[in-house]
Order: sequence, then structure tokens, then C-alpha cells
Amino acid sequence: MNSPDPADSAVPDAAAPAVGGSSSPARPDPAASPRLRAALDTFPPYIPGKPPRRVAGLESFKLSSNENYLPPLPAVLDTMVAHATNPALYPDDAALALRQGLAARLGVGLDQLVVTTGASELLVALTQITSDATTEAIYPWPSFEMYPQTTGLVGSTRREVSLTADGRHDLDAMAAAITDRTSLIILCSPNNPTGPVLRDVEVRAFLDQVPAHVLVALDEAYWEFATAPGRVDGLSLVRDYPNLVLLRTFSKAHGLAGLRVGYAVAHPRVVEGLLKAVIPFGVTDLSQAAALESLNHWDEVLDRAARIGHARDVFADALRQQGWDVPEAQSNYVWLPLGEKSSAFEDACVDQAVAVRNLGAGVRISIGEPEALDRVLGIAQAFRTEHFG
Repeated sequence: MNSPDPADSAVPDAAAPAVGGSSSPARPDPAASPRLRAALDTFPPYIPGKPPRRVAGLESFKLSSNENYLPPLPAVLDTMVAHATNPALYPDDAALALRQGLAARLGVGLDQLVVTTGASELLVALTQITSDATTEAIYPWPSFEMYPQTTGLVGSTRREVSLTADGRHDLDAMAAAITDRTSLIILCSPNNPTGPVLRDVEVRAFLDQVPAHVLVALDEAYWEFATAPGRVDGLSLVRDYPNLVLLRTFSKAHGLAGLRVGYAVAHPRVVEGLLKAVIPFGVTDLSQAAALESLNHWDEVLDRAARIGHARDVFADALRQQGWDVPEAQSNYVWLPLGEKSSAFEDACVDQAVAVRNLGAGVRISIGEPEALDRVLGIAQAFRTEHFG
């Protein structure tokens, strides 16, 4: 027979009072939780596009995340393989080779560039260097879902300025929303999710009304797909306005969303601030090398973007011919402002093995394979007949 463990006999019964008559320490309440910032309750989390449902007899298509559906450039894949070597080593934190390539391609100085883990990290860093609970941020709405998240996370008061009826920025209303507490303004061209592109003339007129101490971020994640005459020229704006920072990415036209490479072009003082807020060693050596190789195939990237833009125009025109009110489409997606019928349209697509992005006010449809777009056109026609007669 085993002897009693002395440790067992030394442990008092949980219900018995401790020696000396004092009660035992209160146990933690299982229902209690750590105290988090109240600001977290003021905005939703970022929710990525859903994957498609598998439906027997149908090929599934994901048109919910604005991914580039064309196959990767062979040279980029070869570069990725060549750089898949030793993951124990840190990457170049300065991303020097990639920044040198960008500087040569864009005609800017090395001190005007910062490379980050996607343009999303830039949005986080921009709010960290400009905003806190004493400030206000202005951005169009609906627009990219991370704008309320990043500005809300730092406690900044958010001024969401409604788009015009045709899905464009209301720059007059945004200018009117500026106060002495405004620290950050975000513009998005082409606007995600509605599609219209800002015009250079209107943006310059707007910037002339913005105080010099207010930072303006121009999000050009989809600029390569835009074809409208007079579209905004972000690089020239950076040269002319010291308080403007340009956000771009390798995720969309370059087709490198999984590698997470973004970059900002700004005046050196702004770049210095961003470098204090971005994650060290955030962009892997493999990602930097792949982005640089893609940059070296600039003409091919733009040609592929033009192919997607053409498919977009054909798709948007076909929807308009069915009777849909489609705003100007200047990116790799098309917007249907369906309002309360958005969920029903999403469900109709899901039933046909197609994932689209339901954003409440409407549905965003990414440009994908021709078979996918043909299927969506069939769904849209049947939906319009059923719901609109």
C-alpha cells in the first residue's frame, strides 16, 4: 500500500478557513476577462473575403478578395525558389535592393521610400504617427474597411464622409469636415469598393484647402488598373505637396498578395516617422526578391493589368445592359449598390459556387476567370428578373 503523499496532507480543504481564522483568497471569477480598451467597441474587425462553397458539378470561383487571377510571372516564381534558402536568417530590414529598384522606376529618392508588410501596415503606421484620442481622422465611406479599424484603434475621432450617389469621394464635404483637431485624411483611388477614380484636378483643389500640418494619405492600391482620362497622378502630388503620402502595393496588379509587400512614397520627414512605427524585419528576403523581380517586369505587369481592366469594362457594360446601376469601374472589381438586397444576391452567388463580397451597402465582384464572370452574369440576370421584375 502506498503511503500518503505529504503534499496531499498539507493542502487545506478549499472550503475550510485558513489557519488563524482568515478566509482563503478568492478564486478568479471564470466569467471575468482582462480589461481591454473601450475604443475596441467602436469599430468592427477586418473580415476577409469568404472562400467559395463547393457545389456538386460546378467549379468554384473566389471573387471576394480582389486577387489577381492570372498565373504568376514565371521569372517571379523562379526568383522565389532561388531565395527559399535559409529561414534562420533575418531579411534586410532596409529592403535596400527593392527600394533602389523602386527609386529608379518611380524617379524618387531612397529617403522617400519605405517598404512594409503590405499597404495595410502603412495604414497602421500612419495612424500611429499622426493620431491619438485628441485628434480626428477623415476618410470617405464606404471605402476600405481598415480605415475605421486603424483610426479607431488609436482612439481618434472618425469622420466618415459619405460618398456621392455615384460612388465618388465628396471632396467638398471632406474639406468642410476639417477642424483644428484633424490630423489625418485618407483618400482612396480607385475607391474600394465602389470603383471610381479621383481626378488630378479635383485632388489638387482639395489639397490646396488642407492645412499643411495635416497628413493626407492617398491609397493607390489599384492604380495600375485605372484608365480614366485625367486620373490622379499620385507621384506628382507627392512632389508638389509635402503633407501627402502615397500608398501602393505589390498585392494586386503584381499578383503577390500572399507575399505581403507594400510601399510608401513620401517626403523624408514623413518616412522618418513611418520607420519608427513599422515592424522590423517584416518583409522577408523572399518577398523582397520577388517584388524586385516583378518590378523588373514592369511592362508585363502593366499589360496584364490592362487585360484585367478590359475584362472589367466588358463585364461592367454587360451588367449595365441588364439594367444594373454600376458606378465607374476603374479597378479589378465591379460594385453593385444593392442595399438591403445585398445578402440575397450574395446567397444567390454562393448557391452557384461563387464567392463575392457583401459589404452591406452593396456587393463587390472581383474580376476573375471568364467562366466565373459569365456565371455571375447569369446569376445577376436571374436575380434581377426575380427581384425587380
